[in-house]
Amino acid sequence: MIPTVKLNNGVEMPQLGYGVFQVPDDETRAAVAAALEAGYRSIDTATAYGNEGSVGRAIAESGIPRDELFVTTKLWNADQGYDETLRAFDKSLELLGLDHLDLYLIHWPAPELGRYTESWRAFEKLYADGRVRAIGVSNFQPAHLERLGGEVVPAVNQVELHPYLQQREVRAYNAEHGIATEAWSPLAKGGDLLGDPVVKALAERHGRTPAQIVLRWHLQLGNVVIPKSVTPSRMRENLAVFDFTLSDADVAQLSTLDRGERTGPDPDTFNVA
Repeated sequence: MIPTVKLNNGVEMPQLGYGVFQVPDDETRAAVAAALEAGYRSIDTATAYGNEGSVGRAIAESGIPRDELFVTTKLWNADQGYDETLRAFDKSLELLGLDHLDLYLIHWPAPELGRYTESWRAFEKLYADGRVRAIGVSNFQPAHLERLGGEVVPAVNQVELHPYLQQREVRAYNAEHGIATEAWSPLAKGGDLLGDPVVKALAERHGRTPAQIVLRWHLQLGNVVIPKSVTPSRMRENLAVFDFTLSDADVAQLSTLDRGERTGPDPDTFNVA
């Protein structure tokens, strides 16, 4: 039901997944269980979210074969560094209750800490050892990617991306280097964007919800998307975007909405450890 994107190492990643950012730990187990029941097979978490254990329990209880799931987690800034990264990976894997990850991401470049290149060397070791099927980064700007070095090109760059923050430079760099673009906060946290007159008009024209219009825009751009909701009906709504298409004119209309407006931190200045 959900199409996949072929990453630069041949691994197939579902183009639409379920994210658990800001889902409280005591709600995560039920939320992930509901998402899996709705049909999601890609789950995105992170050490910083504090809910890897609950994600793992939901996966274990689902009974879904491991090879049908795509699980992503992320290395937190405080754990950057070669040895620190290897230890953090082991801890995440233990919390998730898995014997391997599908995708491991450096959560932020945290440029002032100056350690993400060491972490990338550790990522390459984990990848070479077969403990993770693909490695990538999150919130990396082109300058950060240029400095990354190493032998392996990141498979994914997960960045804040929505019609109010279209990240054209980042997307162009990713495309040029064979890096898949994944959008976090794809609905701009649901605020003004879903009430935008352009989005609402397109929703009425297609008989869809504003969220479905925005998610369809992402898919047609080729982005991987990980919308978050703890409401089962919304989860199902967010999946129901593969049976209609936006026209070129529709996409062009949405492309006029770019404000360069972030809902989260600026990767050039976010150095919290």
